[in-house]
Amino acid sequence: MRNIDTFLNELWENYISYTPSAEKISKLFDEKVVNDHIAFRTLDLEQCNIFKQADYLQQFGYKVSGDYHFEQKKLNAIHLENIDEKLPKIFLSELILEEFSSELKEFFVNLFSKIHLSEKDLFMGGRSWKLDYEIYKKLAQESEYASWLYVWGFCPNHFTVSINHLTKYQDIFDVNAMIKENGFTMNSSGGEIKGTKEELLEQSSIMADKIKVKFGSIDEIVPSCYYEFAKRYADKSGEIYQGFVTASADKIFESTNK
Repeated sequence: MRNIDTFLNELWENYISYTPSAEKISKLFDEKVVNDHIAFRTLDLEQCNIFKQADYLQQFGYKVSGDYHFEQKKLNAIHLENIDEKLPKIFLSELILEEFSSELKEFFVNLFSKIHLSEKDLFMGGRSWKLDYEIYKKLAQESEYASWLYVWGFCPNHFTVSINHLTKYQDIFDVNAMIKENGFTMNSSGGEIKGTKEELLEQSSIMADKIKVKFGSIDEIVPSCYYEFAKRYADKSGEIYQGFVTASADKIFESTNK
């Protein structure tokens, strides 16, 4: 069994290598930042779907604790929780290829038929194929999620600051204000704060960093990943809500929009 702390540290180092804003913001809090959840994106192909990913995470004590469907973005998702409650939740989403054009589906089926992926590759394998900017633009017309996956492959899509565990900030409004004061742009789709206290979860996020990526002989600036902030509330039984709100997550996905 691999060490869970080593695995999580590897994920963080991988993530900040193409999301430098996350490392900068984490230092702005000037205290230990507890991670609420880590999110990943994939496709519903046999070799890389969310349940294949979930199988790998079992060795670290993770189990599936919720499932979600995003009709507009044509995604399915699950979240996993660890037997050790101090460890971050993991949110896994996948593109439902059958709901897209035959061209998009066949493109990914063909692309992944040529690639061997280990289970760990599904979290940190990145991209092992060359890029074409025309293909990227065509995928983006159908699905921003698909075009993002084409560029970045398998890697953490975002980490999330648990506001509940901060000592200097207890309110998501104050966190957002501090982030903006330091020059970062918030995702305002559906409002800067997604969700409500009544829904037991408030979320916000910065817009993804813009990174120069090589597409064959040309370089283009494209969105990479973003940093999220979450405040959770207790339900009627006094338990802190650990799930996700589909309508809110739908807007958070748009943090990687151009």
